[in-house]
Amino acid sequence: MKDPELVDHTAWLPCDLLEQFMVDVFRGLGVPDEEARICADVLSTSDRRGISSHGISRLKPIYYDRILKDKVQQPLTNFEIVRDHKSTAVVDGHHGMGMVIAKRCMEMAIAKARAHGTGCVVARNSTHFGIVGYYTLMATQANMIGLVSTNARPAIAPTFGVDNMLGTNPVVFGFPTDEPFDFTNDYATSIIQRGTVELYARENRPLPPGVVIDHAGNVKTNAGEVLKDLIAGKAALAPVGGIGEELGGYKGYGFATVAELLSCALQQGAFLQALSGHAADGRKVPYSLGHFFLAIDVQAFADPSDFRKRVGEVLRALRASRKAPGCERIYTCGEKEYDASLERARKGVPVDLSIQAEMIAMRDELGLTQYRFPFG
Repeated sequence: MKDPELVDHTAWLPCDLLEQFMVDVFRGLGVPDEEARICADVLSTSDRRGISSHGISRLKPIYYDRILKDKVQQPLTNFEIVRDHKSTAVVDGHHGMGMVIAKRCMEMAIAKARAHGTGCVVARNSTHFGIVGYYTLMATQANMIGLVSTNARPAIAPTFGVDNMLGTNPVVFGFPTDEPFDFTNDYATSIIQRGTVELYARENRPLPPGVVIDHAGNVKTNAGEVLKDLIAGKAALAPVGGIGEELGGYKGYGFATVAELLSCALQQGAFLQALSGHAADGRKVPYSLGHFFLAIDVQAFADPSDFRKRVGEVLRALRASRKAPGCERIYTCGEKEYDASLERARKGVPVDLSIQAEMIAMRDELGLTQYRFPFG
């Protein structure tokens, strides 16, 4: 008989069911139907691509609770264009839905790039917008190179520091290819990001040593404690490269700073610890995030099909290079996510016990009686 403690309680739900549930949750929060579908599509794309840290797992703590309980995010998005030039624009999102703000910004950047070769749009007073790769892939699907960056809640300590000052601040590119999947390097500038810490905490697993540092310079591995300490400012994530300089931690720190500057200076928005979501007296306040979107029209430089082929040749050469002993495969960015999308289209999305409880709570609180899950 199998040990009850070893029983896997993970449920696998069809992608379409999970996405429609998220649409109805967003609608129940007061998000208009079309915008609810955008928000759900971004989260569902994450789950479909195997990025479990940014899909259904983020629905309750990052969106539901911030709108309904904390009241620091607006379900109705006031998308205001405050500056608009030929190839550039500045947008104020007024603390609305980050996914709606981000998608409209990238659509603007793409339209400007079609007219002028490049288009750049920055946003202020936004909120969490899901995976960055969603927006770079919007560019690649339009035969463009995409570059998207954002700042975030303080989490990363600068090299030789211990305070969490910078967000996990991704700097993400997208390149169209002639393969079934486009290239996009969708990851944070910390070794791991907060969503991964949340995943470790839900699974009650210790974090790898060296990814989190406390104020005394000690390494922390208890994921549950780390989540609390990050909020309290008592711990920080290490940048890509690690703590100190020996393995190049200053490089991750530098890229995180680039993301911060792109995301705040052009639109004159909040930065660093002002993005904590808390006022000086401890009150919860909007996060006021900033985003950066750049689209480059390939057509302005080369025939798009030739460009896609050349990018594909580079990626195929990398994957065909000599493998290290014991390693069976070399990947390029976007490949693992593509493989995951094929598997999840067949198998569904894994939902662990903690997320199951959150889904039941949201369903019952919003009266979404049409949903009957295998777990309750």
